[in-house]
Amino acid sequence: MDNGSERWNFQGNKGLNASTVSVSGVYSMLMDSISNNVDNKKPLVRLCRVDPTDNPLLRTTHVAPDAVATAAHSINFNCYPPTVGLPDAKRAIANYLSSDLPYQLSPDNVFLTVGGTQAIDIILHVLARPGANILLPRPGYPLYDAHAACCLLEVRYFDLSPERGWEVDLHSLEALADENTVAMVIINPSNPCGNVCTLQHLKKVAETARKLGICVISDEVYAHVAFGSNPFVPMGVFASIVPVITIGSLSKRWLVPGWRIGWIATMDPHEIFQKTGIKTNIISYLEITSDPPTFMQAAIPQILERTNDDFHFKNLNMMREAANIFYDVCKEIPCLTCPHKPEGAMAAMVKINFSKVKDIVDDLDFCVKLAKEESVILLPGVTVGLKNWLRISLAVDPSDLEEGLSRMKAFSLRYAKMS
Repeated sequence: MDNGSERWNFQGNKGLNASTVSVSGVYSMLMDSISNNVDNKKPLVRLCRVDPTDNPLLRTTHVAPDAVATAAHSINFNCYPPTVGLPDAKRAIANYLSSDLPYQLSPDNVFLTVGGTQAIDIILHVLARPGANILLPRPGYPLYDAHAACCLLEVRYFDLSPERGWEVDLHSLEALADENTVAMVIINPSNPCGNVCTLQHLKKVAETARKLGICVISDEVYAHVAFGSNPFVPMGVFASIVPVITIGSLSKRWLVPGWRIGWIATMDPHEIFQKTGIKTNIISYLEITSDPPTFMQAAIPQILERTNDDFHFKNLNMMREAANIFYDVCKEIPCLTCPHKPEGAMAAMVKINFSKVKDIVDDLDFCVKLAKEESVILLPGVTVGLKNWLRISLAVDPSDLEEGLSRMKAFSLRYAKMS
């Protein structure tokens, strides 16, 4: 039988191929560029991924592994957890979040997830319906695009303004919305931009979202990782203006991204999510997906309640130092411009000035040549939605950051256009 003539009633999900340039795909390509260049003997410097464990000086508090060990050794948490999470963990997270809010958040509004990534997947599936669209920031976090494509949710991009400290361009936001728009996403503190939104700006965002009749998904995975002039303000402060879905995790502030502990919190004093069925749908989705390990959930109350402020202050000081090193050296690299000094999160965006370089066509070409010649890996801006920019991770060993920037400077001088 000729298999080529048979008819098959299935095909691959095209949504999984929606992103033509993925972060992991670009990373693999850049690593291949290094391995294929036998002449380059320089040690690898990775300034591409935002993983605080890449910096040996950034280590989680002893409270965290002690809490996990205690929970595991108790043998009380070898069971399946409740669908929405252990009650004590939900209560601890509700109290932790409420310390920054003008109201007390109920544990019933908190749902445990396998990291922030699963929280994104759950929320987008819950909001998706035929013909619906969602507004995403540009630049932004590419997993929102990928998960939106998988649940057939149309994506529309609003701009963040580098000249205004990466604030949301509210005019572009309003122009994109229509009767099928269900939500907008704001990431604060921002990966990839490194900015921290002011209270005044967040209020304007909330008022605009209310005007458009949409909810706000506030990605606060980097909550409190703010080391500049703007303090962190949660979007939930404005939940009386617009309903807010907050995504959070232990990953960045506690420096444990591999532990995969995250949460969804619905902040909605007017109970709009209850009336529209959103909360019910979150629970329904949780019933058909994986739960965070029970013993990890059991450790959450101790981790949140017993970590002292000195741990957080020390980490913020190290991130501030990294931002200062990056910003000062970046000024010495002729073809790169950082429009806004990083004040939060663990990354920064820089623009390539092509009027000052030769033989480089775009950001991807810049990164490929840099990897091949200098063994330095950066993330091209196209992967986060901003072509001809670069994203640089600050969550690395300070010596690696200085070495990487030094090689970038040498690289840019080698490709500099003569005056």
